[in-house]
Amino acid sequence: MPDDLFPTDQRPCIPVRWVSGHQTLLGWRDVLLHAHEIEDLALPLPPAASAALRVLTAFTARITDLDDPDMSAGEWADHRHHFLTSPHGGFDADRVHAYFDRYTFSLYDPDRPFLQDPRLAHQCATPSGVNKLAYGRPEGNGLAWLSPHRDTDPQPLPSHQALWHLLIHHFYGAAGRCTPRTVDGTTRADAKAGPLRSTLSFHPLADTLYQTLLAGLPPPSQQWPDAEDACPWEEALPDPFGPQPPVTWPGRLLTGRSCHALLLVPDDDGSHTTDAYVTWATHHPLPALDPYLLYDVHTARAVPATRRHRPRLADTDRALWRDLDALLLAGDETSRTHRPDAFTTLNDLSPEVRAGLRVRAHGFDQDPKTVNKTWYTALTPPIWPWLQDNNPTAAERLVECRIAAEATGALLDTVSRTAWKTANNTTRLPKTLTPFTRQARTAYWPKAETTFWHLLDHPDIPARPAFTTDAVNALRTATRVALHQQFRAAEAIACAIGQLRAGART
Repeated sequence: MPDDLFPTDQRPCIPVRWVSGHQTLLGWRDVLLHAHEIEDLALPLPPAASAALRVLTAFTARITDLDDPDMSAGEWADHRHHFLTSPHGGFDADRVHAYFDRYTFSLYDPDRPFLQDPRLAHQCATPSGVNKLAYGRPEGNGLAWLSPHRDTDPQPLPSHQALWHLLIHHFYGAAGRCTPRTVDGTTRADAKAGPLRSTLSFHPLADTLYQTLLAGLPPPSQQWPDAEDACPWEEALPDPFGPQPPVTWPGRLLTGRSCHALLLVPDDDGSHTTDAYVTWATHHPLPALDPYLLYDVHTARAVPATRRHRPRLADTDRALWRDLDALLLAGDETSRTHRPDAFTTLNDLSPEVRAGLRVRAHGFDQDPKTVNKTWYTALTPPIWPWLQDNNPTAAERLVECRIAAEATGALLDTVSRTAWKTANNTTRLPKTLTPFTRQARTAYWPKAETTFWHLLDHPDIPARPAFTTDAVNALRTATRVALHQQFRAAEAIACAIGQLRAGART
């Protein structure tokens, strides 16, 4: 047993940025005690930040009684408003301490390590390796592209960083082959994907973390069953082959849908993780609409009801502003998008909180199974002026501009592809994007984002011609070299520009 069990509620492990601007590490307990003095989390790994926000939101619901299923929607909104207007401006310290004293949050506790399963030490014949735990490190036959680590010489991971990667596995873990685990004589070595794998999370962001956690609380709903709600650290270890409890609000919804089981192996003093078990926890994922995901709704009869809501996936080539209208529009039963449930009660917030409300997006671009591409984060300006519930005219303008940008971008793809074929005197297209299309996209979308924000401030300017100007400039930038090297390039580019300008008039 290590000298230090690393209690995550007390040991510095979560990076935060204070309102004053400096950054420090705090334990879960101190993050909540000082939430009104903290501007935001400062976790360097976006998927870990997304997971930590869900855990902190579950803590917030517990210590404020905003997890009471017997509250009506009006009572719940009034109770949240009470906390947001509280004169002392923070969570009640006694309630924070009482909650964290009730459960075990130690990373290396021998009986109940935080978010881990101690049974893996006996159910797995061999550990998975610390490089399997740490995202970005090579493991097995993986290549070391940008990492100085080698699988033949795995280096210990500082315990606070091990917590970050533990969170990522629970929420974004891979599907497919994993370390074999034997339970009651049955061995399996395959895992299901984590509940947030490949997705893009949207979180309301206020002036302080205290306001952010309260603003981001998912509201109560009749869709959740009348069953006991629990977070993983609040209940007994689950039976891997037993029936899964139903998804309940808010604890199990936010923190209790992992398909992975992990166990960290510490060094002698508990300052580092030297090894880890990473394996399956259940083969029966709990489907639910996550309150921070944006869903595309498929209404075709051929699509089963359980698959009609498909989360908007993380895509490093897609800027956040292109999803703003789906976040801000209330929608109805005919809508093709379902905005995050956490956004449905933003209109109930006080004007002071709403005035500075922004959106923080955390994305992890992955394939559905094992390949991790990259993660990223993005931040919008204050969104309140464009919320449909508050200003329908502004919301309609935002939709108009976004649709104009997308239509122009799609037309740019088409004409640049045709121009490349003409310039190269061929009818065959490459399997990937043509060079003209790829370079035109790269030039167009950053320009379009600047134009988008400018148009929102100037509602008298027609949207489509403004984006067409960006597309024409992008195409000229993409084809500048070809214009001097290919005989038919000038003809092809002139025709493409003519089609773009014609599209602006339709």
